[in-house]
Amino acid sequence: LFLPKIKIFFFQLKYFKIINDLFIIYMLKLSIIIPVYNSSKILEKLITEINLNLFKKFKNDYEIILINDFSADDSWKTIKKISQKFNFIKGIDLNFNVGQHGAIFVGLKHAIGDKIIIMDDDLQHPPKSLISIYDQLDQFDACYTHYLKRKHVYWKIIVSSLNNFFSSFIFNKSFRVYLSSMKGIKGTIKERIINQNPKIPFIDSLILKEAKKITNIKVYHQERFEGESNYDIRKLFILWFDMIENYHFYPLRFGSLIGLISFFVVRIFRFAKTRQSFSYKIKEKTF
Repeated sequence: LFLPKIKIFFFQLKYFKIINDLFIIYMLKLSIIIPVYNSSKILEKLITEINLNLFKKFKNDYEIILINDFSADDSWKTIKKISQKFNFIKGIDLNFNVGQHGAIFVGLKHAIGDKIIIMDDDLQHPPKSLISIYDQLDQFDACYTHYLKRKHVYWKIIVSSLNNFFSSFIFNKSFRVYLSSMKGIKGTIKERIINQNPKIPFIDSLILKEAKKITNIKVYHQERFEGESNYDIRKLFILWFDMIENYHFYPLRFGSLIGLISFFVVRIFRFAKTRQSFSYKIKEKTF
């Protein structure tokens, strides 16, 4: 007589636990996404500094997602070691190289924070600025950073400045908004981005497409902790081409016309190169 009621009770209890677990998971305040490439000697110090700056405010209410983009060094071994030490670390090991923006896109798909911050793995982005970015997302959809006292080589600073000038016309954005690699977005913007299926996951164009209210803050740029930058001028121009090819220039504006001309120039250069939709394969995860 009581057996059906007992079954119903445990059935309800089981699904209540699942729903409760989901609620707890999605209550994380912050996800930090860091694409990793040949940075095994930097990662432990990077994670330690991030935790020192965030623990007081967030306790265990945040996660750091490290996406190993087919590194040639021991980055994945280091990520697994760190994930055993800190329970807020999520490690993803990709089966082939997808590039910085592709790795970030993978990280976005696994992020469960109410707000998302993206940063590099080389410690040039100051962890002490993370809370400032986080706080800006109370009022804005996205927050970029403007670097003070940049530590990049001169040619990279020049190319980056040209890129900001050019992208302002293409995206019809303010010149004040510098498309930096350290930035934050609301979780709602993240959801719109990952629901797309871009051929080229150029993150900034996806953010500018979805975010209506954008701001920026000033942060001090730091010296690279170890090694040299993985970007050369060829990769920067490829990234520039990806930016142009990935963006849709509608409705047409003056900047859009410049963008359309640039788009056709890029297509001429890439005439023989057919693009499939973005794809990736995960080799291993720590969670």
